Amino acid sequence: MHDFPNGLESELERKGVTRRDFLKFCSAMAATLVLPPRYVDRIANALAAAPRPPLVWLEFQDCAGNTEALLRTSRPTVGDIVLNTLSVDYHETIMAPAGKAAEKSLYDTIEKNKGKYLCVVEGSIPMKDGGVYCTIGGKTALDLAKQVCGSAAATIAIGACSFSGGWPAASPNPTGAVGVKDAVPGITLINLPGCPANAANITATVVHYLTFGALPATDQLGRPLFAYGKRIHDNCERRAHFDAGQFVEEWGDEHHRQGWCLYKMGCKGPATYHNCPTVRYNDGMSWPVGSGHGCVGCSEPAFWDTMSPFYRRLPNVDGFGVEWQADQIGLGIVGGVTAAFAAHGVISAVRARQNPIAAHQDESTAKKES
Repeated sequence: MHDFPNGLESELERKGVTRRDFLKFCSAMAATLVLPPRYVDRIANALAAAPRPPLVWLEFQDCAGNTEALLRTSRPTVGDIVLNTLSVDYHETIMAPAGKAAEKSLYDTIEKNKGKYLCVVEGSIPMKDGGVYCTIGGKTALDLAKQVCGSAAATIAIGACSFSGGWPAASPNPTGAVGVKDAVPGITLINLPGCPANAANITATVVHYLTFGALPATDQLGRPLFAYGKRIHDNCERRAHFDAGQFVEEWGDEHHRQGWCLYKMGCKGPATYHNCPTVRYNDGMSWPVGSGHGCVGCSEPAFWDTMSPFYRRLPNVDGFGVEWQADQIGLGIVGGVTAAFAAHGVISAVRARQNPIAAHQDESTAKKES
């Protein structure tokens, strides 16, 4: 472990980060983790006292989009993450060593900190032909993942590719690409899918680990509930237009400029679980739907195949009568049902915060009753 001799707060102050800035960061992390305000002090105390766990970042079949997203965040800056929260001992994109020296950094970390370091995996892992389609230092991605992830305290799969194969696994998947959970089963793993993953969720996951000594609670796909517990549709800023039957019919039309619902243009928000509407990207500035582009469902398994064509709406969304609503509301033949569904949307959103499963049951019931 790599401790700060005078504590984290003293180190942050030396770098120009005030106590107020530090507490604002802790408040932001509590909000991202959907924790009550009373946890802010606990997070602050934990971060101030916790040693910096070593971190190994492996990159396999991918576009490096998650690394790029991390490097471009400013809350906190990548420097804060690298220097203050974690000890990044191996990351091919940002590390100084290269070649044999880089390999030594990797294997020294594994040997000296077995069972104590965090491992981040970015990119899919090819399984076909013995995994020869991705090799680093003469070793296949599969062998490296088994060795490094198998000795880590926990592994964080970041991005769509490490989650379920991403675009390398899209049909016909010539390299046999899979996500970490299929390549290295049985490890302590949490998935942060997205294309790219949101840096705020990455940071929040690490903060949770440092604060509570454990990874956050997850759904059945191993995704943290704080980030993937609710559908995009439930928090979408265009939801009111959906409930009112106001849909964009053509890119660039007047309704598109007015911010109407993008469902008929292929938005996959009703079938996608992610906190994009609340956390957003680019330091909370915007997100795809907010900027006028429909959700492509990048946090869902095999989204390149299951969510495409991206500009056509899904024929069916399990547990949600969205197709029926869009057609009927659009034709204007349901009268008072529009108001009923708008009210149901509010009730579902409230219940989803308390119990996502109950919210799904509400939606299924509403569909049957209609």
